[in-house]
Amino acid sequence: MSEAWSDKRKRQYEHVKDSELDRGRDEDRAEEIAARTVNKTRDEKGETKDDDED
Repeated sequence: MSEAWSDKRKRQYEHVKDSELDRGRDEDRAEEIAARTVNKTRDEKGETKDDDED
């Protein structure tokens, strides 16, 4: 889990991870899906740092 994530995104990560585990995914795959989901959401909401901005 990334240090740059807000508490809201950390909760989202845990929720997605738990949902994936409930669906029968293994722990590693559930963590990967959760992290990718949170990062995608952060990017869509403009919460990520853009390297092109100076």
